[in-house]
Amino acid sequence: MTKTAFLGLGVMGYPMAGHLASADHEVVVYNRTTQKAEKWAKAHDGAFASTPREAAVGADFVMACVGNDDDLRAVCLGDDGAFAGMKEGAIFVDHTTVSAAVTRELAEAAAAKGIGYVDAPVSGGQAGAENGVLAIMCGGSEEHFAAAEPVMAAYGKTVKRLGEVGMGQTAKMCNQICIAGLVQGLAEALHLAEKSGLDGEALVEVISGGAAGSWQMVNRHKTMLADEYEHGFAVDWMRKDLKICLETADDVGASLPVTALVDQFYKDVQKMGGGRWDTSSLLKRLKAVD
Repeated sequence: MTKTAFLGLGVMGYPMAGHLASADHEVVVYNRTTQKAEKWAKAHDGAFASTPREAAVGADFVMACVGNDDDLRAVCLGDDGAFAGMKEGAIFVDHTTVSAAVTRELAEAAAAKGIGYVDAPVSGGQAGAENGVLAIMCGGSEEHFAAAEPVMAAYGKTVKRLGEVGMGQTAKMCNQICIAGLVQGLAEALHLAEKSGLDGEALVEVISGGAAGSWQMVNRHKTMLADEYEHGFAVDWMRKDLKICLETADDVGASLPVTALVDQFYKDVQKMGGGRWDTSSLLKRLKAVD
């Protein structure tokens, strides 16, 4: 049992913090909307704090799962930030999907205070968080990762170190690139099936067991066929992630032509009013442009 703090109680953070409590860790939570932190504390017999610094005081590990680079800086830095309250030797674990640049910036600030840092973005969506089976890709020193891994195991099925600080975020970029291409391919296949008079459900039943099968196909084809998108990972968040991917590609000299194209398709979905739709709404875009 360790004393932990969890910063950010969104659709991912809320259940992740709950798994920590269920694993008998002592958990203090912080959320920008205090009512949600109060709700979590009541449901899990835990505690909540009014600032990240207050939540972090005395904690061995401070986990964060917030929105973007600026949100992460806000909960880490300043007089009310987590770093101001963390003790020397404690470890900050960031589950937010952010740029590798801000990760290295904050890791340096943490090191100056004697605080360890592990960047640990996650994949698996809300269902993965709720069921405690997330894939967690990590960057950081071997020492800091080894200390944090047993704690992350409360909500992670696969927890792997991929290199030094920043490599976890780089791995998450690769993850998002794969998802973008897969979803566009699935959308096009289902669109062709419909136009050709082929039963989409029967099609997926056959091809999902072969080389074309994917998580996206298994978990999203039913709602895509039903034209239902008020769930899952929002287009707005995917565009945030793909922006990071494309900017990083420019920095390192990588070419991401398909990713750039799908990013523009998601921009079209936003123009349709689908910023909060699931990423599988690329099919709805194809139907709209017919």
